[in-house]
Amino acid sequence: MSTEGGRALRIQLLIGFMCVAMVVYFLLLGRIAWAFITSGSGAAIGLGFAILVMPLIGIWVMVATLQAGLAHQRLARLAREEGMELDVSGLPTMQSGRIQRDAADALFETVRGELERDRDNWLRWYRLARAYDYAGDRSRAREAMKKAVELQEATR
Repeated sequence: MSTEGGRALRIQLLIGFMCVAMVVYFLLLGRIAWAFITSGSGAAIGLGFAILVMPLIGIWVMVATLQAGLAHQRLARLAREEGMELDVSGLPTMQSGRIQRDAADALFETVRGELERDRDNWLRWYRLARAYDYAGDRSRAREAMKKAVELQEATR
């Protein structure tokens, strides 16, 4: 197994473990909430319903995050297959391994120019999301990736 493949497997196992741990936690919270609800006391019933909302929100967030992650992985695979993944191997890095800011900004400007010429191409939006990420702008990276996913799903 390649180093990258082994790393990906470890990450997937960690994600799986964390999801199982969260489900167990949500079940325990649910049991506590149910105990409050069935206690008969007005305040305890209200607290029980309030506690019950937390696992429901947590499950929704967990599922939405997993769905987004799987969609992003699909786009990364498709971009790689098309030879459109951003190649950052030649860019200068800091000691931490992150790309130097000026190099990331220059990469971003190049990719943004590509997008301006082809705004309806999901690959361009995917590349923009990756460039935002390399430049350290996570919120814009998420928005661009969301747009890439929407455009790619519309072409399927």
